[in-house]
Amino acid sequence: MHNQAMDSQTNQLHFIMFPIMAQGHMIPMIDIAKMFAQRGVIITIVTTPHNAARFKKSIDRATVSGLQIRVIQLNFPCEEAGLPKGCENFDMLPSPNLAFNLFTATAKLQEPAEKLIQELKPPPSCIISDFCLPWTIDIARRFHVPRVTFHATSCFTILCTHILYAAMVHQDIIPKSDSDYFVVPGLPDRIEITRAQIPAPLSPNLIDFCLQIEEADKASHGVIFNSFDELEMEYVKEYNKVKRVWCVGPASVCNKDEMDKAQRG
Repeated sequence: MHNQAMDSQTNQLHFIMFPIMAQGHMIPMIDIAKMFAQRGVIITIVTTPHNAARFKKSIDRATVSGLQIRVIQLNFPCEEAGLPKGCENFDMLPSPNLAFNLFTATAKLQEPAEKLIQELKPPPSCIISDFCLPWTIDIARRFHVPRVTFHATSCFTILCTHILYAAMVHQDIIPKSDSDYFVVPGLPDRIEITRAQIPAPLSPNLIDFCLQIEEADKASHGVIFNSFDELEMEYVKEYNKVKRVWCVGPASVCNKDEMDKAQRG
């Protein structure tokens, strides 16, 4: 009956959500899914069996309460990507050196995801994707819908990351000593850090992956942050100069039930 009701409401917005397989990203995206569903949006979450099991109880309670949320499970090609069998989340990796393998495995979900989305009713209105899944821009293009990027962190963090990686390329503002402080340029506030606090240089594979992320973000309709305007108003303004920004956080406030607060994944 529930699926029939969902299928019959063809005029409703239908958001397809792609969380990355990392709890720090997945938990707030599931919260945001419930937040949208509370406002009448049909939600389809695309993930893998192990990850679906982590938030099953929370989603089950949401659907019992009348929210229109469904979960599509795709088999995760662990071994094909050089991962141990059943390794479907970053917290299951036996070594941090296998992080890129997990990213490689997620990209192999594109084709089966497209096939399943093709059958969904109502058709998708929007793709909301974690920024770590750049291939979802191709799905958005195929179905002629906007892609919105999701960041589980703040505008401040992402702005600093962009500026510091650019600084690492040019090396013009970074001191030679690891202990000397320098001012991060282009920020509304004076932020000083040391060379030792800058992220380590990326491997060639990760550099290419970051370029894919950047291109997908440029082509996206906008960005959702798990933050709120009053927390970092000046940084939201800065980000808005280059991309539409929606601060919808803190996402956890959508959980009113004590069990939902305790079992977020």
